[in-house]
Amino acid sequence: MCAALLLSSPTIAMSVIQIFLTSDTVGQIIVVGLAIFSLIAWTIMLGKHFELKRLRALNGAFESRLRDERSLLDLPESFRQRRAIPYADLFADAVEAYWRAAAIGKEKGRDSTRARLEHAENALQRALARQTLRYESSMIFLATIVSGAPFLGLLGTVWGVMAAFSAISVQQSASIQSIAPGVASALLTTIAGLVVAIPSMFGYNFLLANSRRLTTELENFASSLADRLELESD
Repeated sequence: MCAALLLSSPTIAMSVIQIFLTSDTVGQIIVVGLAIFSLIAWTIMLGKHFELKRLRALNGAFESRLRDERSLLDLPESFRQRRAIPYADLFADAVEAYWRAAAIGKEKGRDSTRARLEHAENALQRALARQTLRYESSMIFLATIVSGAPFLGLLGTVWGVMAAFSAISVQQSASIQSIAPGVASALLTTIAGLVVAIPSMFGYNFLLANSRRLTTELENFASSLADRLELESD
């Protein structure tokens, strides 16, 4: 969006292109790299947004279906085969751990409800951690772009200013006409870094808030699932 606003005027667009073409190799590499980072950032932000939105809808539908069931332990195996749904993954791990503990306990002659519930709760914690990592996947790349893009822009600025003054030092006299192209090329990398970092920062904070909300909902579901298993076991 920032890039679209920047390039909305044909005169500004041509000016930016001209500055880019007159930049040195290092400045051009930095600008191209930042453009690639911008594309990656927008791909991550849009993909993660729709992924979290889809998972939340799937979780809600699965929870509504479980709410209508009177007994969770006697549900058919088809309920435990929907691993793509985070709530279903927690449910499958908990129920499978419960019955596995029951089978092992019977073989050893020391089956108890408490042992079954403990195994189910441990399985819930493992599944919860796994799904939390799933919610936060790809976020590290976005955070890296947010923090790294301004520094790349600053690097290009310092390099461009250094190159401009280095060129001036070999001339007999300096004028605004001789300084302006080098300074403009240097500032272009700063603008590119900010254009990448600012939308990425807002997108990262938005996605982080959504993932934390979904994690809290996941923890609440795990707690209510553990309570229902305990009630059914009694």
